[in-house]
Amino acid sequence: MLSRSAAGPSIVDREVTKFGDVAAEWWDPRGSFKPLHALNPVRVAFIRDALCEGFGREAARVAPLAGLSILDVGCGGGILAEALARLGANVTGADASADSIAVARAHAAGDPSLHVTYRDATAEQLVAEGAQYDAVVASEVIEHVADAAAFMRALGALAWPGGMVAVSTLARTPRSYALAIIGAEYIISLVPRGTHDWSRFINPEELTMLGNEAGLALDRMAGMSYNPLTGRWRRSDDTGTD
Repeated sequence: MLSRSAAGPSIVDREVTKFGDVAAEWWDPRGSFKPLHALNPVRVAFIRDALCEGFGREAARVAPLAGLSILDVGCGGGILAEALARLGANVTGADASADSIAVARAHAAGDPSLHVTYRDATAEQLVAEGAQYDAVVASEVIEHVADAAAFMRALGALAWPGGMVAVSTLARTPRSYALAIIGAEYIISLVPRGTHDWSRFINPEELTMLGNEAGLALDRMAGMSYNPLTGRWRRSDDTGTD
């Protein structure tokens, strides 16, 4: 999507607390954030390919995102931010949870070659500062905010004119309820119970409408599907779940 607009408050305190309480587990591939570690290669590849196409880069290069400034909103412990930095980008990770930011900073300190910095800040705070980036990413975040429309406007305002905004979220469909709530939280315990609120999930057409209202033009869309037998995710044309 392409971007710029205004912003409003989006923080839900209980959501920030929920993730802050398990912040120590961000980099445990078998802990509460195991699904994010599993799907990270798929979302990173999608973002890389979209940015390379949008900015005229060659995805097969060693550092295809070199020189690009990227903001990862709701970065948590830095799983996505670090992966994008390893592709050469100058990444800023921002999160409303000070506990998560502390974990992200500590982990990134283990690799001084990474061009990644972290801010204990909201998207709206960064908008107020006048911050702007080549690309803005919000992965699995919009379903946790108080005002999705205001949040989307903030994401648009944080990208330079002609920049790009990437958003991923779970779709609010019967299938996602069966898989993400009943299956993932209650049957196979892939994530802790209460991680998701199905009523906050956003369907692709709703996300498109929110983007249009924020002045963002949809450029590409893809889904992700999970194979419980292999524990692996893959990119898919089916957007009925994620």
